[in-house]
Amino acid sequence: MGKSLRIMLGIVGAIIAGGIAWPNVHAQTAASNEQEQPPVQLVQPSGPNQQTPPITVTLKDALDRARKLDPATASAEGDEKSAREDRLQARNALLPQFSATSQFLNTEGNGITTDGRFVTNDGVHVYREWAVLHQDLSPATLMGTGYHLAEAAEAVARAKSEIARRGLTVTVTKDYYALAVAQRKYATAQQALDEAQQFLNISQAQEREGQAAHSDSVKAQIQYEQQVTAFDEARLAMEDARLDLAVLLFPTLNENFSVVDDLDSPTALPTFGEVQTMASRDNPDIRVAIETLRQADLDVKSAKNAFLPTLTVETDYGLEANAIGLSEKQAAFPELGPVPTMGYFLTGVLNVPVWDWGTLRSKMRQAEFKQDSARVQLSQTQRQTLSELYAAYNEASVARDAVDKLRQTADLAAESLRLVNLRYQAGTSPALEVVDAETTLTAARNAYDDGQVRYRMALANLQTLTGAF
Repeated sequence: MGKSLRIMLGIVGAIIAGGIAWPNVHAQTAASNEQEQPPVQLVQPSGPNQQTPPITVTLKDALDRARKLDPATASAEGDEKSAREDRLQARNALLPQFSATSQFLNTEGNGITTDGRFVTNDGVHVYREWAVLHQDLSPATLMGTGYHLAEAAEAVARAKSEIARRGLTVTVTKDYYALAVAQRKYATAQQALDEAQQFLNISQAQEREGQAAHSDSVKAQIQYEQQVTAFDEARLAMEDARLDLAVLLFPTLNENFSVVDDLDSPTALPTFGEVQTMASRDNPDIRVAIETLRQADLDVKSAKNAFLPTLTVETDYGLEANAIGLSEKQAAFPELGPVPTMGYFLTGVLNVPVWDWGTLRSKMRQAEFKQDSARVQLSQTQRQTLSELYAAYNEASVARDAVDKLRQTADLAAESLRLVNLRYQAGTSPALEVVDAETTLTAARNAYDDGQVRYRMALANLQTLTGAF
């Protein structure tokens, strides 16, 4: 009976020992299988230049490339060029207009007299060769109202074009540094994966030597698998950012390029007084509002000018005769012999508005309504721009100060992980503390990278109000 009991207890002990050892073997096998799994393969566009060395693109290069391809910028610049031509046309409309006309009037004869059947002609064949000078002497012409309207329209188009260019600068800057920081986070994820692998190896080695609990290996395995997933996500984010930037920079979808990471050398932030001066001098939104009000003022002036008389003068020089020449016999008076054909006549037309059922006055009221609206819009734009200027400058100031703090935090997190690893190897620190230190370091590095991008974007947004500095 005692011998049977000992055998049964031995079998139970073997089963229990096998049950205890099995999770460890399973964990090691899972880790081995996990390490042997190939990385996720991402699908990428293949272009004709993929075999050549990648193009190195700076932020300035990216902006130059994007401006040539962006449809909104191209449309705004086209409007600006068209407005410039409108101004040239309005200027030319103020000047005398020269033209030439050549006519041949062939009239059916009446069979009795030498002239034709139409009383306006003095012969069957009449030739007209005229050089014409035309000048409009209306109040709008004398005061150049149309030209000044075209000038204001050109200024509005120029300001809107600048708004489009500055908006594109923000977009390109955002995507450019999104790729730069995605590359940094990819490197951080790679480093975190290596650290997780190292911790997993250490914990498994210490467990085999009986210096660490099995729970440490389990925790290290979980940490490793999470870092593998984070690494794949970081690689995916980097490729997505590359695609977003490639759409802006290249006429074909080409990923064969690299960006210059200059996040560690940011532009200095000017004082608020300097920023305010630049905004008051070179803010396109305020310029649009000012020129729109100027257009409204000129529309009112033009509506008032319509109440005044207009004078049109036209001078014609040339000939109107039965034959082309300096002199000829007139068909109606052949007995006079050759007479001169060249000469001029002057036409002056004075048009005085008398009664139009109130149409001109209605147009003037419409122009005054638009003038009031433009004046209110200008006031609102000035207040809104000043508010945005304060907000953008404060954002840039906070982001600039945060960069230094985040850098110090990342350095401290790296030092903390080093010390925790030493304590864990010495057996004085638990595995959870190592995992927490690794997680903290990854988060601190990513936060530092995000902080640098935040400062760059704050500067870009500020420069939409002030212009480049």
